[in-house]
Amino acid sequence: MTAQLYDFGLVGLGVMGRNFILNVADNGFTAFGNDLDEAKVNALIEEGGDPNRVNASVDATVFVNSLSKPRKIMLLVPAGKIVDSVIESLLPLLDEEDIIIDGGNSFFTDTDRREAYLKEKGINFFGAGVSGGAKGARLGPSIMPGGSKAAYQHVKPIFEAVSAKYKGEPCVAYLGPKSAGNYVKMVHNGIEYGLMQLTSEIYDLLKKAGKLSNEELHKTYSEWNQGRLQSFLVEITSEIFAQKDDLTDGDLVDMILDKAKQKGTGKWTSQNAMDLGIPVPTIDIAVSMREISALKAERTKADERYDRPEPEAFIKSALVEKAEQALYFAFIMAYAQGMHQLADASKEYGYELDLGEIAKIWRAGCIIRAALLADITEAYQSEPELQNLLLSKSFVEKVQSTVDAARELVSYGAVNGIPLPGLSNALIYFDAYTSQRLPLNLIQAQRDYFGSHTYERIDREGIFHTDWQE
Repeated sequence: MTAQLYDFGLVGLGVMGRNFILNVADNGFTAFGNDLDEAKVNALIEEGGDPNRVNASVDATVFVNSLSKPRKIMLLVPAGKIVDSVIESLLPLLDEEDIIIDGGNSFFTDTDRREAYLKEKGINFFGAGVSGGAKGARLGPSIMPGGSKAAYQHVKPIFEAVSAKYKGEPCVAYLGPKSAGNYVKMVHNGIEYGLMQLTSEIYDLLKKAGKLSNEELHKTYSEWNQGRLQSFLVEITSEIFAQKDDLTDGDLVDMILDKAKQKGTGKWTSQNAMDLGIPVPTIDIAVSMREISALKAERTKADERYDRPEPEAFIKSALVEKAEQALYFAFIMAYAQGMHQLADASKEYGYELDLGEIAKIWRAGCIIRAALLADITEAYQSEPELQNLLLSKSFVEKVQSTVDAARELVSYGAVNGIPLPGLSNALIYFDAYTSQRLPLNLIQAQRDYFGSHTYERIDREGIFHTDWQE
């Protein structure tokens, strides 16, 4: 009797891996898992219920031999050397045309290196960003695959089945060659950093300037989630304010230390944007604020040494209204910056990205899903060559009607000592991007003065240099 062969394999049975493989099994595909931790293997088998539907082993040979060909093996392990280690352990057991999928947050150049390395050995490899957290992995994430288009066809039915659905459409699409999938996921995470920073700043403003209680904050964010700010992050933020603390009589949010950690994807987005020459200041400052938050002891000492203004009272209802407008404005700026980076990276790295398709698969399942993405999808589908979201005619009124609220709140924050760096940088980005003339002519003059770096003129073509000291 021939042993059963499973449709899909997954290495790494942590919370994300276990939930993803159970999702695969729930959608009509048999799945086999592998992990070095026997407890995780047993936990999957027990939760799976039927070993003919989902099974697992600590033995890599048993794992590989249990999969139908071409074998489709997904890795959900921490990015970095562990991915290389798992690949090396599997290689001797694989046959040509088998497929390895990296579903973690690997840096895109690592994906390019691994694809080239495995291609020489006849193994297909591609990266697939997965967003939605543990719950998304179980119930339907947004999936961002890129690499070999031919290899992806073998996995496509499974990914489309397990992905989140937006009005019936699967939130997954082949994005492009090489590391396109991992790159898109990286920028997705950069946008996520920006949106989280903006959401927290507005919370700080409402609390300090409007004196909103956590109950009022819960109600405010919940109401916002019913309108144009509808999004996963606004939704969970409203729920956070309602969470009571098990260890005290207070609310949990007030007991959490104000030190935010990070895994590096936001920093990668920021660094790569600088390499490309694309401005993403809202993402940049979101990364920097997490770094400033880590300096808790220094911040406490500095707070004791400097006087801070007492925030002037702000009419609560007016503040809530302006905060909604400003947050909507800033959300648009964060998405615009991320999409601009994707557009430029597509040309630089040969990804051939379809920005409308990317926005489309972000509409459900992922952490940055929002009602706004439906409008972004439409903007890029109607203008495929759109250089920046701010140039879309459909976004002009959205921005024009909310920018004044952002100006007022940034000004208020500066006068009253409430840091609003994300909102400030969103506004600065908008004002700079929409300025026909910037004072950088002076910088070019300075560069030419001290370093003979030359300059261009506004009245004629060519490169010029002046002997300034003469």
